[in-house]
Amino acid sequence: MRDNSKLLALLVVPLGMVAAFAFAETHPGYFTGDFYLGGFLGLQVLIFILWHYETVFFPSMMLAFLWAGTNVPLSGIGTMGRWVLLIIGALVGVVKWVRFGHRRPMNAMHMLGLLCILAALVSAEGSSRSTTSLLKTLSLALLFLYGAAGARVAVVDREKGFFRGLVRACEIATWITAAAYFGLGYDLFGNTNSLGAVFAVLVVPVLLWAVFNASDHRVRHRLLLALALAFGLLLFSVARAAIVAGFLASALMCLCMRRGKLMLQGAFVAVLMVTTLAVLQPERFPGLMDSAASDVVYKGHRDEGLLGSRKSPWDDTQKVIRESPWFGSGFGTDVMESTTTSADPWFRSSSDTTREHGSSYLTLLQYVGLLGSVPFAAIFLLILFHLRRVCQRMWRTGDASDWAIPLAFICLAGLIDAAFEDWLVAAGYYLNVFFWTSAFLLSDYQRPAPQPARVPALPQPSFVPVAR
Repeated sequence: MRDNSKLLALLVVPLGMVAAFAFAETHPGYFTGDFYLGGFLGLQVLIFILWHYETVFFPSMMLAFLWAGTNVPLSGIGTMGRWVLLIIGALVGVVKWVRFGHRRPMNAMHMLGLLCILAALVSAEGSSRSTTSLLKTLSLALLFLYGAAGARVAVVDREKGFFRGLVRACEIATWITAAAYFGLGYDLFGNTNSLGAVFAVLVVPVLLWAVFNASDHRVRHRLLLALALAFGLLLFSVARAAIVAGFLASALMCLCMRRGKLMLQGAFVAVLMVTTLAVLQPERFPGLMDSAASDVVYKGHRDEGLLGSRKSPWDDTQKVIRESPWFGSGFGTDVMESTTTSADPWFRSSSDTTREHGSSYLTLLQYVGLLGSVPFAAIFLLILFHLRRVCQRMWRTGDASDWAIPLAFICLAGLIDAAFEDWLVAAGYYLNVFFWTSAFLLSDYQRPAPQPARVPALPQPSFVPVAR
């Protein structure tokens, strides 16, 4: 059979090359325009990615989503390309999962994901912008389908290579981002909230886990430096929700690993830096503290209180929820007061259909209503249940090599940050892809927490005394 396949390949490849050259000779116009050349090059790249689906497709799709969401050249190509990769990745992932799905069958996480999609479909049918809502529901369905099948193909049975690549990617991203913001003054992520969310939810938990697993001193010191730089970028973002999420997730990971010393050392370094600043520039220190309190704590709304910057979007969202409490305004859309009649976009949301809500959970409640929010609430509770089991294993074993640890703390930081940001159900946002992929993968690495070993009791000798 293998000989026949090789013979067929030897015949097909030369014939295909001859046909390609003949087509190029008879239709030269297709190979001179930028559009056709770009499409031909994109097709070649896509074939290469699919040929190495298990190892190349996941990082390629993540790069496409980052390309579309950051301030890099030709981001419009990434805007369309991310959806092409998501569609193909979800469908091909299902086909590939059929081959070895019996080893990791579908579980409660995937059933709840299906119920979430059904709830989004019901809300889309009653939406005043049903076309846009159905398209966004489809994008969420493709994301869930990829997480349930395609992402598992990329990770299962090759966890070591996958997580090594994830750590390396986070380390490289930290240095590139630091060079862009601190060296060039270039706003790479477009706004500081996105910068903070990426580093709090993804980069900081992964690098901290990598520090715990580093066996070589040089690698450990390099990762510690990258981790300190990641925390610096997180603070630089002045995104309150991201700062709280990153520090809480890191503190819980240190406590579960019984590494309180590392947490105290980090706090000591932070206090030392603040004290040094106060000593070197005593005249500027009070002004800096007041500015930090205004920018980070109050976000310029000191008179309105701690959550003053969120009050207006929360009030607007609650008004819409009261108008359609049971099935929502339609997944991914808002009931806007604007009378703009622009066409619904296919690849990117516009300000005519979406607005700021101030919380992903309020966003969900508005989109799908009280009834539609039930499966989403159940899936969040299941993620927290998985997190609890991971923390129990960490506390009892002290083993940092568990693959579930970075996935669990990515989900934890994401759930915390999403309480004050809108990205959790925005399927086109790159952080959303990381979060839901981690959530579906986390369900594959659950096992009961090990119980302490019990020493079996020695059997008591039984004998009958013999009378003499």
